[in-house]
Amino acid sequence: MDRAELGSRALFPDLAAGAYLNHGGISPPSLPVRNAVTRVMEDYARLGTGAIHHRIEERERLRGKLAGLIGAEQGSDIGFVQNTTRGATDVALCMPWRAGERVLCMTGDFPANVTPWQCAAELFELDLTFLPQPTASTLDAWLETLARELQRPTRLLAVSTVMFQSGLRLPTDRIGALCAAAGTELFVDAIQACGVVPVDVRRDGIDYLTCGGHKWMMGLEGAGFLYVAPKRVSRLEPRVAGWLGHEDALAFLFLGPGHLRHDRPLLRRASLVEGGAQSSVGYAALEAALDLLQGAGIEKIHAHVNRYIDALEPELVARGFASERSADPAARSGIFSVTPPRGIDVVALFRAIDPARVALTIPDGRLRFAPHWPNHTDEIKTVLAAVDGALAAVRK
Repeated sequence: MDRAELGSRALFPDLAAGAYLNHGGISPPSLPVRNAVTRVMEDYARLGTGAIHHRIEERERLRGKLAGLIGAEQGSDIGFVQNTTRGATDVALCMPWRAGERVLCMTGDFPANVTPWQCAAELFELDLTFLPQPTASTLDAWLETLARELQRPTRLLAVSTVMFQSGLRLPTDRIGALCAAAGTELFVDAIQACGVVPVDVRRDGIDYLTCGGHKWMMGLEGAGFLYVAPKRVSRLEPRVAGWLGHEDALAFLFLGPGHLRHDRPLLRRASLVEGGAQSSVGYAALEAALDLLQGAGIEKIHAHVNRYIDALEPELVARGFASERSADPAARSGIFSVTPPRGIDVVALFRAIDPARVALTIPDGRLRFAPHWPNHTDEIKTVLAAVDGALAAVRK
């Protein structure tokens, strides 16, 4: 059986870059993921409609695995969505809002966790308030600010577990405790966390969590998931429900006449957001990727990634880069971001780095390194050579 070996690229034989450091953007599919996609396609090619029964079984199995990944109680707490944005949008549309209720977001957060709340605020006449984004040096002060803000009645707080620019990992346990004390619901965008950072929704009091599968989860685009806490799901308004949102939705297709009814109750589970047909190949890929992650262990992956960053950080600092990494290990994720030396334009520097040697990105003006379990510290000499060459080219 294929398994993830920390520091080994054996399951990525076609990966071109000498050091692939953009898992915070898109992860390349491993051989088990690619094989899972091929298996599903061959199943459909052979059986056509008959293959759908296999897909239903696979998705139910995947719900349980995803629940285990994030510390949820059961698979029925998981609904499948195309991506992080869709998960946030579904919750924003299905909340039983009252006009004037307050929602807190963060400035500088990824738009996937802002735009849906802006749209909901306009549609339902909500009071949308923005908190400043915390940094490694301002996190304690930010928590104090949050506590003061929650003294005002607030229906929901929307945060990202990990800041996509800096890699700062927020203390969701402390945030969850503040929200619980204030009677505020907590929504979390976990796409920069799941797969590389341990997540526990019950421990941290998270009410809703959304995550796409194509970054640290190492699946494909178009297949993600939404968690809804059991105590919250019964209150959601099924405004996004489709035909699969009913109890026994498939009965009329397989049980003969008399089962086609339009009065079947709508689901009171997280899967109420699953309106219709879904990406069979996407979820097969996600399960294959998740098996690798859980086989390696998320805590071990997190430690491995940070050992890689431990070796890279001082080298870049010595070259004049400013690190945005937290000094607190508990606030670290899989992302390591730096700003260039004085007088060096980050866009010019990025363009001068040979993508065949190093694959990375520059979100919001940072040079962002995002290694995962396949990366080995032996790559760092390649990374530094590419950076040195780019610095020389830009300075020239």
